[in-house]
Amino acid sequence: MKFIVSIIFTAVLSASAVAQYSVRAGMGISFVSSSSLTDYINENFAPSNQQLGTFNSAINFSGELDYSVNQTYEVGLDMAYLINSYTFSSIGGIYKMNYEILMPTLVNYYVISGEGYSFKFGGGVGPRFVNVNEQLPGTPSGVNYASTGFGILLRVDANTLLSKNLFANIGGDLKYDINGKPSNNGKYLVNINANNSDVNFNMFSAVLHLGLTYTF
Repeated sequence: MKFIVSIIFTAVLSASAVAQYSVRAGMGISFVSSSSLTDYINENFAPSNQQLGTFNSAINFSGELDYSVNQTYEVGLDMAYLINSYTFSSIGGIYKMNYEILMPTLVNYYVISGEGYSFKFGGGVGPRFVNVNEQLPGTPSGVNYASTGFGILLRVDANTLLSKNLFANIGGDLKYDINGKPSNNGKYLVNINANNSDVNFNMFSAVLHLGLTYTF
């Protein structure tokens, strides 16, 4: 029994000796594919010369808090915020859509580190919170819609030392988010040209982000 207690005690001390926190902040660009949303806009509002492609760009801001359990394993809470908008003019007026998605994700990392650098390979899951504002042509104001869902993330991250505790950060993500169908008091966005189907914001995305990491 004493031998087992000694092993546990030694392991705890060893983990504490290498444990540290780090924070990351940055921004990037997301290349988003959302077939239901794209079909809705192309078939109802986008002119023939402004049709959306399979992938469309969006701005992505993110911050993260990580905890190093040992030299090769970290766990972190990533908070990403994606925003995008579309505006199209027609004879009937102007169509506008703005949407934002808050994406907290619990991420586990395998870490390879050396003097002044680190590489991190991770994956995680978390909830998704979608808010949409749509203004139809000829209407004085927009209507808000919301939904919740969940998503998964795969990430490759690299840090290189700038000063004592400050690192330059570059990373890439692959995400699949089941964001659901935004609604307003039970009323959904409806694509009348696709058998009156409700529009969902499920999406696959590839993200490139740049930022800074600080360890303490």
